[in-house]
Amino acid sequence: MGKKVNPKILRMGITKTWPSLWFERGEKYIQNIKQDVAIRKYMIREFREAGIDQVEIVRSLSKIDINVITGKPGVLIGRGGNGAEELKKKLHDKFLKNLRLGEINLNIKETNRPNLSAQIMVQNMIMEIEKRFPFRKVMKQGLAKIERAGALGAKIVISGRLNGAEIARTEKLVWGKLPLQTLRADIDYARGVAHTTYGTIGIKVWVYKGEVFKKEKEARGEVIAEQ
Repeated sequence: MGKKVNPKILRMGITKTWPSLWFERGEKYIQNIKQDVAIRKYMIREFREAGIDQVEIVRSLSKIDINVITGKPGVLIGRGGNGAEELKKKLHDKFLKNLRLGEINLNIKETNRPNLSAQIMVQNMIMEIEKRFPFRKVMKQGLAKIERAGALGAKIVISGRLNGAEIARTEKLVWGKLPLQTLRADIDYARGVAHTTYGTIGIKVWVYKGEVFKKEKEARGEVIAEQ
């Protein structure tokens, strides 16, 4: 029996931090958690073409900051910034009616290397699978993009009724190193579901970007001896 742990949860507070930054107690805490989860699911579901990597939510006593990190900010911002204003109104009407519109700050930021983001790669693969591209081609192209972006290792797993087969199965592609038990390893992980005429197909992506303490030493200009 496998005992699998989400790589992000395992490293929380060590090399990764929480995407929601606020403090509450009791019923208010439950309400805020529901709002955060609903906002993230809505953003990733409705704006897959924008390639959303992460939605950070920072709350204070009187306002909320929503930081959207995306690979294609122009899709969200729109012409003249109209798209961002419309998105802000939608989030207010759907999820944040307890706040005034002026108390919501929506910040759209661009990620430097979108092909190193597991979440963006999952969204791209979902769109291609739903367009009926061959799943093996989608997996190979996804792995090649991650490799060219500068990752040290990656794994892609797809499961379901692949190519409309009668019996569901799981296919896996692995490249490079993937030290899941090393807590200092910077591993990005995401999963998603593609809805096809034959049913749902699950997609999971792991991306290994290197060791965190090595990056910190390189930033300070220190020489790192290879092990």
